[in-house]
Amino acid sequence: MLVVFLFLAAGRVFAQDHGDAIVTGSIGDARTLVPILASDTSSSEITGMIFNGLVKYDKNINLVGDLAERWDIEDGGLTIIFHLRKNVSWQDGHPFTARDVEYTYYKLIDPAVRTPYSGDFERVKSLQVLDDHTVKVTYGEPFSPGLSSWGMPIMPRHILEKEDLNKTDFSRHPVGTGPYVFKSWKTQEKIELVANKNYFEGEPYISRYIYRVIPDESTLFLELQTEGVDSTGLSPLQYLRQTDTPFLKERYRKFRLPSFGFTYLGYNLNNEKFKDIRVRQALNYAVDKGEIVRIVLLGLGRPSTGPFVPDSWAYNKDVESSQYDPEKAKDLLKEAGWQDLDNDGILEKGGARFEFTIITNQGNEERLKSAQIIQRRLKEVGVNVKIKVLEWSVFLSEYIDKRKFDTVLLGWALARDPDCFDIFHSSKTKEGEFNFVGYSNAQVDKLLDEGRRTFDQQERAGIYRKIHELIYADQPYMFLFVGESLSILHRRFQGVEPAPIGIGYNFIKWYVPSSKQKYKK
Repeated sequence: MLVVFLFLAAGRVFAQDHGDAIVTGSIGDARTLVPILASDTSSSEITGMIFNGLVKYDKNINLVGDLAERWDIEDGGLTIIFHLRKNVSWQDGHPFTARDVEYTYYKLIDPAVRTPYSGDFERVKSLQVLDDHTVKVTYGEPFSPGLSSWGMPIMPRHILEKEDLNKTDFSRHPVGTGPYVFKSWKTQEKIELVANKNYFEGEPYISRYIYRVIPDESTLFLELQTEGVDSTGLSPLQYLRQTDTPFLKERYRKFRLPSFGFTYLGYNLNNEKFKDIRVRQALNYAVDKGEIVRIVLLGLGRPSTGPFVPDSWAYNKDVESSQYDPEKAKDLLKEAGWQDLDNDGILEKGGARFEFTIITNQGNEERLKSAQIIQRRLKEVGVNVKIKVLEWSVFLSEYIDKRKFDTVLLGWALARDPDCFDIFHSSKTKEGEFNFVGYSNAQVDKLLDEGRRTFDQQERAGIYRKIHELIYADQPYMFLFVGESLSILHRRFQGVEPAPIGIGYNFIKWYVPSSKQKYKK
């Protein structure tokens, strides 16, 4: 065991050791490890261990350098000059340079690359490589999320410059600059990473990172009880009741932190049933969000009122969740032409019954239970709902990407900057992009553009609060709830410091004393 540092604490000296593995459990497998194509949580979690951006957020949600050691902002924010670290190598030993940043930028704006992240980089007027470690980025107009957008993982030009990113084998054999090196991937079973001994911020203390795919929440919880996994997310039921046993309390530590995301029912707005705003508003009145929070979240959350969460400075506290009002829902549906003509309890219009399918992903009990409550409440106002549960990768590639759905029950994990251009702007509806429901509102588009051109946070807040109001009124989604981030971690891991950004920001500093290490090399 390699002892790397000594700490003096309470009059005693103890060693911080390398070694051990962390086994984290998830219900979903990754889809791709090409970072600019990684649009789902599982893929992003793994690529975040392998790659770096130019900047990142620290524990207090402030932007700090990552591959860039510093930067200069000039011309009133129109120009950013990044000064890159000089001691960084790709995991195959090839030096990292400004040409890798240039390559990544051009792939992000390449219309042939199915990335959902192009919107931020289409605002760049020019990117110039000044030398091997200096990049000058110039915007054609003010772009307030400009600096934070360069948290985008940078890719290796020397490996990928002749590759088709949509088809490359790199998607399953990535090479990055990050703290962990890809080792293996067994589909629907596990992904294994090993510590990068040459990482520019120092070799991580935890030697291996093992991402186990366990699609069923109950099975995943059993693995927790047998110590088959060291960390995983928890459902509210698991957090409040099922983990309160002497065994788990002795061996694991639980975390409850604010969630920066929301869960929603998204409508396919190209479906005739959902084009009428009165229908979407009616469905919203017909579902009791408070009931979902009480039953599904056991009170660990609150109804969602739109695209921002209460902890965001863009949140509009004056927008309130519509009250549960099934009679108002029936009136709006009748206005929109839906009637129960044959008295069978199901509304009809133009000879078609009002029925649709909710699709959601396998293994997420919160989403399934939410769908079941929605199903029951909508039946009471004459709408027949079916529920279809799909394996995660099939769910995304065959249904979401191809727009083959009536409605989808999903969640967004949000960026800290409130810019939601990629989710709600009408230009972002191509395959692989985030506006897969097809939402379009010219006023929202204009405000999204304006929000990106404004640097003053108070002014931006006013813009995004208006966006909040407009989107909630339009109901492209039925906004359901903002839950809390609930997780559990084995107590043998030391150096864990919860902060506003969460617990994973300093993962490379976590360690396990040699006497407590479970997995040997």
